[in-house]
Amino acid sequence: MNKLPYGQTVRGILYNKNNEILLLKRHPKSRTNPDKWELPGGKVDPEEFFDESLVREFKEETGLTILLGDFYHAIQDDFSHKRTVVIVLEVEIKPNTSEKIVISDEHVDYMWCKPSKLLNNDLSSSLIKLLKNNPKLLFMYK
Repeated sequence: MNKLPYGQTVRGILYNKNNEILLLKRHPKSRTNPDKWELPGGKVDPEEFFDESLVREFKEETGLTILLGDFYHAIQDDFSHKRTVVIVLEVEIKPNTSEKIVISDEHVDYMWCKPSKLLNNDLSSSLIKLLKNNPKLLFMYK
């Protein structure tokens, strides 16, 4: 039986007007998934609800203020030091707020990617598992 502790993270799927999904590139010195593309989001802090965490993490990582949409999927992502349950929600930019993306120091780049082109990129382990367990994301358009 695996005795590694659990952590919880949240990720958001954000589409732009061209039906592209926002991806962030992790810093090369990141402990997990360095130089990989991922959906915006992050760790749920103790005493924090996962929905509050996603709004906070999105703001910290992208500068965007978001509204939460529907639940999309959940996966487990295992690392050498922990197991993580990843909850993925659909999100949208809150009306009448800035759409300018300002990435945090945790990331080195961002891009908008067509769902059908996601697999052409070096993706994080959680995003690969998400696509493997729920491949409809590759064909979704808003």
